[in-house]
Amino acid sequence: MQDETDNTLNVANDIAALEAEVCSAVERGHDVQETVRQLTLRKIGTHSFDIESLRQIMGAVLNGARAGVQKELQHSAAQTDRARAQIKQAVAGLDAALAQLAEASRLALEEAASRAQTFSREDLSRARSDLESLEAMLLETLQASASGVKDVAHEIFSDIVTHIRIHGSAVGRQLKETVPVIVQQLEAAGRTQVATGLHLAQATSDLLRQIAAGVLTGVAARIRPGHTKDKGD
Repeated sequence: MQDETDNTLNVANDIAALEAEVCSAVERGHDVQETVRQLTLRKIGTHSFDIESLRQIMGAVLNGARAGVQKELQHSAAQTDRARAQIKQAVAGLDAALAQLAEASRLALEEAASRAQTFSREDLSRARSDLESLEAMLLETLQASASGVKDVAHEIFSDIVTHIRIHGSAVGRQLKETVPVIVQQLEAAGRTQVATGLHLAQATSDLLRQIAAGVLTGVAARIRPGHTKDKGD
């Protein structure tokens, strides 16, 4: 019971720290998109991919972004335009991190296949359901951020939601590559019914930590079909 309470407190502290870090990044206004992407990736990779913790992470990023522009929203139109740009950059950073989460799942699947390993059908089904909900969850969290305020920030978040509905998101585009790979492995798992101790959520988190550390290119090269060290591709 005590361990569970401690874990809950740790998660709450992690989320609060992320919100503060995003707020600080937005206030500084330097390379907001990349900073938010990195902060989000590191936080997601801290634990195995879990849909509820991911929802909290999204909320913390958006709350931090909104808090980071509050002073500017109270001043001139020029500062309001700057605040709008900073929030858009923060959301783009969050979107990019979610896209890399989807990409990491695909890489984990392909890496397992290259080693003749498989995930269980149950594990794959859960991962597919969770991943397919990412874009909708991003929109829901943005809408919640918009409805929580009645100032210029409300307008900004609402505009971003409209833009994503019309033009799509980075995570939505990445899912078009990731989901078919899951479906393919689901079909294989359905045929073999082999029990496995592999967990896609953990494998994805492991790769996310490598992505956050800037070694994604090496990971992608390692699992590319037919890749050998002497090919130099």
